[in-house]
Amino acid sequence: MSSHPKDSKNERFGHLPLSTSGPEACALTGSALLNSPYHNKGSAFPPNERKDFKLHSLLPPNVQTLEEQVRRAYQQYSSRPDPIAKNTFMTSMKAQNEVLYYKLIQDHLKEMFGIIYTPTESEAIQNFSRLFRKPEGCFLNVFDKDRVEDNLSQWGQAGDVDYIVVTDGEEILGVGDQGVGGILISVAKLVITTLCAGIHPARTLAVVLDCGTDNDQLLNDDLYLGLRRPRVRGKEYDEFVDTFVQAAHKLYPKAYLHFEDFGLSNARRLLERYSSQLACFNDDIQGTGCITLAAIMAGLHVSNLTLKEMRLVIFGSGTAGMGIADQVRDAIATESGKSAEDCAKQIWCVDKPGLLLQSLGEGLNSGQKPFARSDREWEGKEHKNLLSVIKEVKPHVLVGTSTKPKAFTEEVVKEMAKHVDRPIIFPLSNPTRLHEADPKDIYEWTEGKALIATGSPFPPVEYNGRKYEVAECNNSTAFPGIGLGAVLCRARRLSTKMIVAAVKAIAAQSPALKDPNQGLVPDVVNVREISVQIAKAVIKQAVEEGLATEKDIPVDDEDLEEWVREQMWEARYRPLVQVQADGASRHAKGEMGIGSVNRRSQ
Repeated sequence: MSSHPKDSKNERFGHLPLSTSGPEACALTGSALLNSPYHNKGSAFPPNERKDFKLHSLLPPNVQTLEEQVRRAYQQYSSRPDPIAKNTFMTSMKAQNEVLYYKLIQDHLKEMFGIIYTPTESEAIQNFSRLFRKPEGCFLNVFDKDRVEDNLSQWGQAGDVDYIVVTDGEEILGVGDQGVGGILISVAKLVITTLCAGIHPARTLAVVLDCGTDNDQLLNDDLYLGLRRPRVRGKEYDEFVDTFVQAAHKLYPKAYLHFEDFGLSNARRLLERYSSQLACFNDDIQGTGCITLAAIMAGLHVSNLTLKEMRLVIFGSGTAGMGIADQVRDAIATESGKSAEDCAKQIWCVDKPGLLLQSLGEGLNSGQKPFARSDREWEGKEHKNLLSVIKEVKPHVLVGTSTKPKAFTEEVVKEMAKHVDRPIIFPLSNPTRLHEADPKDIYEWTEGKALIATGSPFPPVEYNGRKYEVAECNNSTAFPGIGLGAVLCRARRLSTKMIVAAVKAIAAQSPALKDPNQGLVPDVVNVREISVQIAKAVIKQAVEEGLATEKDIPVDDEDLEEWVREQMWEARYRPLVQVQADGASRHAKGEMGIGSVNRRSQ
């Protein structure tokens, strides 16, 4: 078996607790070792490990490489007849061998991303109770509030968990309220953090807060595994969420908390409540905003414009749309030194009633109110539809998060193109059938002048003899690197400036900076390298603001990059060193992670 450069300890940073170089301690033997997804190598166990760990009679004799295992696994994967069958196959593999699972995906990332994540994962979530075989993650029940801390304590000791994803399952991947099935979105997001940023899979925790469901189909399904009752809301809900957050922070004080797919009425206020208390993040609000802002910044660079002079119209003022508005406003404020109130005046938000105006009063939610325009400003002007707003505002950038198909009509696009040289147009609604416009049409209507990013993958577009790459605003290019940076520096909080630093790091890697016909944001295929740069930027900003608590973070840029890379988990088999169970770490005993078979109560 060939050796790997990281089989030996890194001389400078191999002492770090999250170091990924050198041998790995293991206290398991025989079948227990084969049943540990974090340690299992299957047919790739070398002869010395088969002897030391009593595996000879448990495996066929031929020793194979990880690459040979990947070829076999890909053949098995390819034989599955449809996406959901492929998704189920991958779930089974993950429960058996984490390294092989991630290596297979890395080698076929473009093909498999939509299987392990959206859109196929949404179908798996919808069918959670029917496809259920083995539980993954932590299930917390609103009526068992008194047991929350005890239940969470089963997942490790204070330093064992780095990254927690939690959902209440109310607004899943465009398929709405899926109740307890939301656990799978928490699991999927953690897979993305490992795949894209090297967060150690055994140091993560997926959580679902089961508060009931308002999905009648689930309530009437005898096989549904969650609470079969309408959603608990109000004070009881808030107390349950707070009990969870406080218990998680008490038990795992260094862990980074990622809120995912909470309902519109809760997502923003929960983020606002807890962002001053601990390092936390909401991907639906901040992740979408980050990657979209990075694309905008790259587009402005190509257009020779700055954030301070940009005019932005957002069509669709829900969680994603207002998250984008927040990020853009904060970035303008960081760049210009102007107040947030002044920066919000560069953004016009349109929703079902038309342009958001202050006279809508209580019809506006807390996220929309800062961006509502003065009625006096629009007195005597038409503002009930997108075209009228475009004519009046003459925006440089148009973003769609409306889920209204074909809303960016030829008339709308051509009106925008009348007033700016390079219209920046982002139809971001998912899935593809809900996009506000097809990139091919936008290029034709603007005679190839538009700068485009979409919310789903689109093939390159040929127009007038030129080939244009269509950038995808994929959150997975943003949130894993931000989380990696926060985890490695043990940030007390995730500040606005840390997020802006991450956005700048993404924008700096835009292919369009070298060739305007290329994508505005880097491709997800290169995401691990992107995550390194994002993490560095986040860490530097955290140190500057005094929010980093980790000691001895390198100051030199090259040293910091090596420090980050040394702590990124990789899909490779590390040499195993046998240790006795007494005194061994919990990871060595197979007691850590959501796939652990040996987890025990504390």
